[in-house]
Amino acid sequence: MRRLLTALVATGSALLLAACGTDPTAASAGADGGPDRPMGHIHGIAVDPDAGHVVVAAHGGLYVVGDDGPTPVGPSIDLMGFTIGADGAYLASGHPGPGTDLDQPVGLVRSTDGGRTWAAVSRGGESDFHGLTAAEGLVAGFDGELRVSADGREWETRAVPSAPHVLAAAPSGARLLATTADGLLATDDRGASWRTVDTPELLVAVDWADDDTVVGVGLTGRIVVSEDAGATWASGPRELGELSAVHAHRDGTSLVVLVVADEGVLRTTDQGATSTRLW
Repeated sequence: MRRLLTALVATGSALLLAACGTDPTAASAGADGGPDRPMGHIHGIAVDPDAGHVVVAAHGGLYVVGDDGPTPVGPSIDLMGFTIGADGAYLASGHPGPGTDLDQPVGLVRSTDGGRTWAAVSRGGESDFHGLTAAEGLVAGFDGELRVSADGREWETRAVPSAPHVLAAAPSGARLLATTADGLLATDDRGASWRTVDTPELLVAVDWADDDTVVGVGLTGRIVVSEDAGATWASGPRELGELSAVHAHRDGTSLVVLVVADEGVLRTTDQGATSTRLW
């Protein structure tokens, strides 16, 4: 199992700058994708804080998950990195597909209309952020180097003990977590120093529901939860399959967790004891 995560993060070098099979030729960065656009591998999942719907970032671009399953939105961009900023805007990175006029790789791009259109922010032609996260006053991405920024435009490079697979910032920006082949890493000073966080198992992905609650998915397929910012953890009762991405948020007193499981999406409010497949 450890080899799987090692393989996932082993590309944390110049290989991150290679295209993932998308066509970099371009025309327009604004047209909605057709209904038959193939999704391909899912790279990330989130809930739009304003619209309330589930969105997934995939090889084929952005998709909104509804009652009838996923529907493509916006242009075809291989969204290797995806996050939603504190202001509700979408931030992403990856490679342009047919019908886009973005750089290859796209660097950091931003959408303020739910992913229908994207605008370049910075590092176009330079960065393919496979790990990407944002919080209040913080954007962090990994493109072979860990880069941090206050605004997504001016970046500083930070050393990190092991190549991150997923980056996750607490909503306040006070703490940044990184899943790696050597375990979960944490920094409280924007990457200037790091420490290893003890977890029940090697984690593939993590997300913050609030500044205290961290949810992770492990190589065994279980959901793990920390209510004290990573100090202690509780493991879910069931293995849910091969989990590759996670989103968590609070809905009143409930902790809602969405996971990408075997290229579908599950929703649970009891740490995986029961779950509903969204598609």
